[in-house]
Amino acid sequence: MTDPRDRSDELEGRPVQQYVFDFSQGSKDDKDLLGGKGANLAEMTRLGLPVPPGFTITTAACRHYLDTGAEPESLAQEVGAHLAALQEKTGKRLGDPEDPLLVSVRSGAKHSMPGMMETVLNVGLTDISVIGLAARSGDNRFAWDSYRRLIQMFGKTVLGIDGEIFDERLEARKKARQAEADVELEAGDLRMLVEEFKDIVLVESGRDFPQDPRQQLDLAIRAVFESWNTERARIYRRQERIPDELGTAVNVCAMVFGNLGPDSGTGVAFTRDPATGEQGVYGDYLSNAQGEDVVAGIRNTLPLADLEHLDQASYDELLNIMATLERHYRDLCDIEFTIERGKLWMLQTRVGKRTAAAAFRIAGQLADEGLIDEDEALQRVTGEQLARLMFPQFDPAAPRDLVARGMGASPGAAVGKAAFDSATAVAWSDAGDDVILVRRETNPDDLRGMVASRGVLTSRGGKTSHAAVVARGMGRTCVVGVEALRVDPGERAFTTPDGTRVVEGDVISIDGGTGEVYLGEVPVVPSAVVDALHGDDAAIDQDDEVVTAVLRLMKHADGRRRLGVRANADTPDDARRARQLGAGGIGLCRTEHMFLGPRRKVVERVILARTDEQRTEALDELRPVQRADFTEILEAMDGLPVTIRLLDPPLHEFLPDLTDLSVRVAVAEATGQHDTEAAELLAEVRRLDETNPMLGMRGVRLGLVIPELFALQVRAIAEATADLRQQGRDPRPEIMVPLVAAVQELESVREMALTTIADVARAHRIELSIPIGTMIELPRAAMTAHQIAEVAEFFSFGTNDLTQTTWGFSRDDVEAAFFPAYLEKGIFGVSPFESIDEEGVGRLVSIAAWEGKESRTDLKVGVCGEHGGDPASIHFFEKILLDYVSCSPFRVPVARLEAGRARSDAGQREASG
Repeated sequence: MTDPRDRSDELEGRPVQQYVFDFSQGSKDDKDLLGGKGANLAEMTRLGLPVPPGFTITTAACRHYLDTGAEPESLAQEVGAHLAALQEKTGKRLGDPEDPLLVSVRSGAKHSMPGMMETVLNVGLTDISVIGLAARSGDNRFAWDSYRRLIQMFGKTVLGIDGEIFDERLEARKKARQAEADVELEAGDLRMLVEEFKDIVLVESGRDFPQDPRQQLDLAIRAVFESWNTERARIYRRQERIPDELGTAVNVCAMVFGNLGPDSGTGVAFTRDPATGEQGVYGDYLSNAQGEDVVAGIRNTLPLADLEHLDQASYDELLNIMATLERHYRDLCDIEFTIERGKLWMLQTRVGKRTAAAAFRIAGQLADEGLIDEDEALQRVTGEQLARLMFPQFDPAAPRDLVARGMGASPGAAVGKAAFDSATAVAWSDAGDDVILVRRETNPDDLRGMVASRGVLTSRGGKTSHAAVVARGMGRTCVVGVEALRVDPGERAFTTPDGTRVVEGDVISIDGGTGEVYLGEVPVVPSAVVDALHGDDAAIDQDDEVVTAVLRLMKHADGRRRLGVRANADTPDDARRARQLGAGGIGLCRTEHMFLGPRRKVVERVILARTDEQRTEALDELRPVQRADFTEILEAMDGLPVTIRLLDPPLHEFLPDLTDLSVRVAVAEATGQHDTEAAELLAEVRRLDETNPMLGMRGVRLGLVIPELFALQVRAIAEATADLRQQGRDPRPEIMVPLVAAVQELESVREMALTTIADVARAHRIELSIPIGTMIELPRAAMTAHQIAEVAEFFSFGTNDLTQTTWGFSRDDVEAAFFPAYLEKGIFGVSPFESIDEEGVGRLVSIAAWEGKESRTDLKVGVCGEHGGDPASIHFFEKILLDYVSCSPFRVPVARLEAGRARSDAGQREASG
């Protein structure tokens, strides 16, 4: 359901544009309009599960508010009508002084967003109705606890008051009562807190806490709309690449209460362990608690399995519901529930976030159980998750100083400086330091710090706390519930059980699998997944479900994918590593990297040579080492294509530094000496100096001005190939001419290359056929691809430079300068250097590939920019039917997996029409 008018014909008497839907009217397929939370509440209602009645205000209403600054004209009337229906279902009335209906107000975007507005519970309570609630429930403490919670949440979330102010009053009241937890406060304490909280609202917001229940509801709904554009929501959307224009739905649900005594409670459950993927009973439960207490981590929870001893009937019913939901959704489900005096209520379900290891393991399990097929299993994992599994883990043999143990909430090994607030974590990360964010518990305001950190450590909370859920979603290592640590944010330090004090800036290490916390830096070792992907059968643990699931899905991806996957590799070691990781060749060998170090001076002599003899002498020195380079790389990739790009550095990289030369000449003149060599060299460097070297004499231009350089490289490639052929090897080089803008440039270089290759072939008395193509990295080359393809045997898109030349900015100069502002303003959803700009750069690639193949039907077309390893870009390249992608060796498995996923996804779309 993507259009609010889709349901208009089903509901007689409703306006054409419907903005509010009852839970009984939607389904799990309506996430675009009802948001994820609302769609899943509707689905559980359809399944007959015990869901409190309620209604959802659509994302369309939110978009209208964001566009106009006001709610749709019909919204208030629609909310009133659905509120009346809700009152009829419950037999209660909002604001009734004797038996009030209370509701919760929750945000719910299409995609789960931890950065969105926190829930407001108990909406509808007032100074009058709290008395009726106490009488009806027979529990004064419960009524006043519910009221103080409403004022606290409403003040922070709706009115924007600093939540610390409320927390300080609550802590002071607990301290006065010598209470460790909120539940130890009595009704009188809570009633006093209500008055204190109302005073805070008046002082901080300039208004009294609203005593009109409908006004409370309307303000909470508006706050949800406005929360879509809060800083933390925007940060999360950028991190997860969620479109800004979606908007959020609002869910209004009749309250059920978990804080009515020991036979009540609230909890979160997972149908499988979201950290490991193991099957079993996983989750957290809190007796005599309400709403967000579990996920907020303010009280340490009980394992869900303990509910069996507290309330056997509710526990059994919950397990049955969990099994029903997992079979229905065919996936791991994340469930929130409340028990009100022995009655189980379902408050939310969704396909649960999980760690990378759990994702692969669960995909394999579900396929084995017949709930999904292999193609669907492939869609349940991502390249980024695979990349996380390839990162190192702590060396099990290394000594370590264990100081505490909590719960491992998101696996991985993280080492960094302890930072006790998000601002510090961000600042240190920006300075290049690795950081571990240490908090008592995190909240949505900590999102920026979590993004910047290598890992997150909290002393409170369980596996379903805010820290755990967000860290898992972002792939950050996380350890929670380390009760033994006394975290003091004010002192910016924590204390271990033996009295050791760790202050901000000290290095710590955390293991998100075991939950262990160590002082100092613990060494790391490669992951078992990397060993398995290298094809080391002896290193593969057949009992490791994660490794076997990865290999299984990689095999299926390779069988499904159409795109070839090559590697960007400039050394024999990189070539061997890429081949081990499954690369089908080298898509980019950057020869300029071969001329660093001592060889740089030789190239400098070639460029600055004043006579043919000087240039020939320098070239003769380079030729054998260049031939040896190509021999080793071609040998490592025997039988596979190796695309070798001819020299393509900015000219200044091979010239003496202009400033150093100027100083040298000036010093000589100042001291009455005359350095003739330096003066002549300075004159030549000044002649060749460029204002914009990246757009100057580089690539094909350098090869045409100094043709001997390109000729040397072509001869070295041809000689290496001939030597290996005569040894019985199967070298397959391809020569790529860089920075071509006009077909005439390529024609000139091609003529020279063919002549040189023929010379080598004659000398070795063998036949040599080496394809010659070009890198498309300039807009003009893309727009004249039909001409260039008549000369080129292959295209390889250099999307890094093509992005720079299309946008007109230098990556090195602008990423720190204005990219943050562009991302903040929504001009970029993601950096065009991270993921291909489909509308601009991507369109150029598509046009050039299409027109190139029209001119030459056997033209091979690939991508060798780092976009070749970006999952979203790979799906685009599959869509426009390129032949291969090329990326760094480490990203080769990621590209293989995503190429398979892209083809499988395309096949599923075609099958569905």
